[in-house]
Amino acid sequence: MSTEGTSNVPNPAANAAPEPAPAGSIVVGHDGSKGAQDALSMALELARELSAPVVVSRAWSIATAPRPAGWEFGYVPAMGEFTAAVREELERDAREVAEKFPTVPITYEPVHAPPAKSLIAISHEARMLVVGTRGRGGLAGMLLGSVSEQCVRHAVCPVLVVRPAG
Repeated sequence: MSTEGTSNVPNPAANAAPEPAPAGSIVVGHDGSKGAQDALSMALELARELSAPVVVSRAWSIATAPRPAGWEFGYVPAMGEFTAAVREELERDAREVAEKFPTVPITYEPVHAPPAKSLIAISHEARMLVVGTRGRGGLAGMLLGSVSEQCVRHAVCPVLVVRPAG
């Protein structure tokens, strides 16, 4: 088997800690779910009242990233292409809610890292971290782990967990 054209050198950017959001901002985790939309709506309402910017973040991996625009069978896109595809998907997923808050400054931050780890790192200097919940509880919640629970336990800033209505 030929290894020509491949590299075993790790990509330091892929393992680097994400940059913290600006001090005073509200960070919201968004995975595309209904719970994430509820969390985004709450974060934007709070940001409007507090005159704070919002950073919408999505953790991703190669397995969860959408295919980049130039993807073809047999072609392995660069990490930057995956990041751009995740950002586009994140902006598209958030658009409906974000358009209801035109005065709130919003930035989008895709992060190639596990969800809880990335949200905790990004929110380090934030005013607040807002996350949704998928409502898993009991045994499933304990076995699978909970991003919201990890954020509550380990984030430096206050964490608001937005539960689904009803």
